[in-house]
Amino acid sequence: MASTPEPEDGRELYALLHLSPDASDEEIRRAYRQYAQIYHPDKYLDPQMKEVATENFQRISDAYEILSDENKRQIYDIYGMEGLNSGLELGPKLTKPEEIKEQLERLRRRKEEEKLFAHARPNGSIIANFSVPQYLDGYGIMKGMGMSSEVELPVSKQNTVVVGGNLVVNGSEGTGAASTVLRHQLSSVSSIEFMATAGLRSVIGMQTSRQISPHSTATSGLAVSLRDGSINLSNAWTRQLSENAVGNIQLVLGDESSVSVGWQKKDEKSTATGEIKFGTNFFGATAHYVHRFSSKSHARVAGRVGSTALDFEIGGGRRISEFSTVRMMYNIGIQGVSWRFELHRAGQKLIIPVLLSTDLNALFVTSAFAIPSTLYFLLQTYVVKPYYLKREKQKTLEKMEGLSTQLTEARKAAKKAQKLLEPVSNRKKNRQLENNGLVITKGLYGNRKKIKESGEFNEIDDDVASQVFDVTIPLNFLVTEAGQLKLHEGIKKSGIMGFYDPCPGDPKLLLVEYTFHGRKYKVMVDDYEALLIPQDIHQF
Repeated sequence: MASTPEPEDGRELYALLHLSPDASDEEIRRAYRQYAQIYHPDKYLDPQMKEVATENFQRISDAYEILSDENKRQIYDIYGMEGLNSGLELGPKLTKPEEIKEQLERLRRRKEEEKLFAHARPNGSIIANFSVPQYLDGYGIMKGMGMSSEVELPVSKQNTVVVGGNLVVNGSEGTGAASTVLRHQLSSVSSIEFMATAGLRSVIGMQTSRQISPHSTATSGLAVSLRDGSINLSNAWTRQLSENAVGNIQLVLGDESSVSVGWQKKDEKSTATGEIKFGTNFFGATAHYVHRFSSKSHARVAGRVGSTALDFEIGGGRRISEFSTVRMMYNIGIQGVSWRFELHRAGQKLIIPVLLSTDLNALFVTSAFAIPSTLYFLLQTYVVKPYYLKREKQKTLEKMEGLSTQLTEARKAAKKAQKLLEPVSNRKKNRQLENNGLVITKGLYGNRKKIKESGEFNEIDDDVASQVFDVTIPLNFLVTEAGQLKLHEGIKKSGIMGFYDPCPGDPKLLLVEYTFHGRKYKVMVDDYEALLIPQDIHQF
């Protein structure tokens, strides 16, 4: 049979009371009364049975409370339990689903804005420059230091204020600046920014950005220096060249006029970028390539060439926690040989460049690259990799053990629920036997492949038993006085009282074998597929 697509969340309560999503108020009340008679705790004297009854009675009571309330039911149908548990209050009683949905969306947006206001997004960096040659010459090893920080403060869904500053110290000299940016989202495709910087270079300016087509964006800016009144104009165009590639062109007119052309390509495993830039008194080209070996490690190669720079860089990094990454880079260029260590933590960066030598001696250049690379390889091979493999294996085992425990508990709960259903289920079964009516002789729910195997060979081995569950009792309970059984379309069967999901994430089937008027029948249906029995086409 064709598989029915899984519906949106919001059907578990209907399954629990064995109702159609279109059930009337009277059908909801009748279903609740039926289950309440079985699961009411006052019916049981045995402490264990009373505990099971209490737990399941609370489940059906909660389901009835929601489905019997018109407003709550409409919210549940649209948003599921998330909508009911979100803390949103609807205010005046609304009668139409469209009105409820509109009100919920409005209140959800308000909650999102409140959450937005409560969070600022800071980021910053610290750069500490070290120089070994300077230290060997009798001076301090610290060559210079720089700090920058920026805090992004959303003030509404359309407006954001960015406040930042930086401080740079080289030897006995230092400079600093503070800046403020107000960003306003004009529409879904355009924005405008107002910027002011105070410090060594005091500047005010503005910038506008607009998406001019589905694949193109244009940006224009104006900046005015408060020291000498000079004006800089900038224009940039960005275009999506392909699914993974972006190209851009930038033109700057002013004291330092320039034109640059850039390109970037990014996919799951790698990122490559390049740029060529020409100015009135300089030119340069840069390129870098990053290859991701896994979600935790990557390698990087970069190069710069031009009138003011000539260097080559190679290195890599590794993610050491959910939010932290460490990197080490080796750089050789006209300034000498250096290492650079980086620690990235969320939006914060610590960068430590270490100048090793200004002499480009071949032996030293080779050693400066080979020694840390070898140490890293040995550390990675004999320490880090075994440690992570062991930790990942442990995590996998813990996850499997946790899932196994959850499934065991769910199976126990379903069996306990069946135990309370069993007396009524047996009475219904005996009544149907007396009338030569509908009797479920076998009901199995679980893994699609295992169900088919058990149906073909009419046996259940240990491997099959762990991924299927016997639901004969609850199915006989659901048989009506008229000798019919109906399971509703679009409702996951694991939510039915006395069922559970023995194989989360796997496609599931329900196998039903039954007798009717002395004949044998058999049918299999998908998890969300409707079922109505008896039917002649099921006969075998």
